[in-house]
Amino acid sequence: MDPGEYDQHMADSKAPILVVDDDAKIVRLVRTYLEREGFRVVEASDGRSALAAIALEAPALVVLDVMLPEVDGLSVLRAVRRTARTPILMLSARGTTADRIAGLTEGADDYLPKPFSPAELVVRIKRILDRSAPSALGPSATPIIQHGDLVLDRDRHETTVAGRPVELTELEFRLLEALVEAKGRVLTRDQLMDALYGGGEAYVLDRTIDALVKRLREKLTDDAERPRYVATVRGVGYRAARPGEGVA
Repeated sequence: MDPGEYDQHMADSKAPILVVDDDAKIVRLVRTYLEREGFRVVEASDGRSALAAIALEAPALVVLDVMLPEVDGLSVLRAVRRTARTPILMLSARGTTADRIAGLTEGADDYLPKPFSPAELVVRIKRILDRSAPSALGPSATPIIQHGDLVLDRDRHETTVAGRPVELTELEFRLLEALVEAKGRVLTRDQLMDALYGGGEAYVLDRTIDALVKRLREKLTDDAERPRYVATVRGVGYRAARPGEGVA
């Protein structure tokens, strides 16, 4: 999607951006920048009202602070991910590596530490919406990809293992998709970071990818020592397991 197509896409979109923060100054600042770019904005100041707004407004994206009254941001993120793929960008004054990894592995699409540049926030929002758009796959992309008894349906964002549905977050799905599409080639952590975040994310560390792989394996009931789906290549990265590799 080129910039012109993106602008037209946004002009036609009626879904708002939901900004959730208990700091009214931050909400006003973010709202000002987003409205300049043509976005419609709705607000919430705590976790409970955020969940209500998500159900009512069906936002195109949620900008979500971690430290919220009533229900914290990570709890809101988990609640949303149980039922929806709504893109979520987390904000937090707690900028430790552990906090960032927690947000990303729980299913956040991006994480921006406070204080932040509102102009950068807008760029990140546009990038998330770009890669979340249905056309992001391109007209030639195959909607169904398969690896043994593992099936990924891109159109429906559904994953099954031997016919059993597996609920994956957006990042987990894209990580698995990248590995399967590589057809056994080893992908380094840097390559996986590029596939998931588009590159240039200074805060994304090797441990973020490792944490995502760990959660992905848990959901697929995969064994790191005898992998059926995701194999580790020590010191390099990860690849899709070979047929029969994890069979005793």
